[in-house]
Amino acid sequence: MTQLIPLDKRSKKARREYHAKQRGSWHGVNPITRTVQSRKIYDRARVKQADHRDLGIY
Repeated sequence: MTQLIPLDKRSKKARREYHAKQRGSWHGVNPITRTVQSRKIYDRARVKQADHRDLGIY
């Protein structure tokens, strides 16, 4: 049975190994492409969609 040693008492190398195991992988997904555009920015397409919804076209 392995003894549990508090993280702050482990060596720097052991802490790095522990944190490396905790981190996940993006599996090829680019996080930069997953940004959400701010709703405060003017977007012509969004304005058109809102107008069409108000008119009942969609």
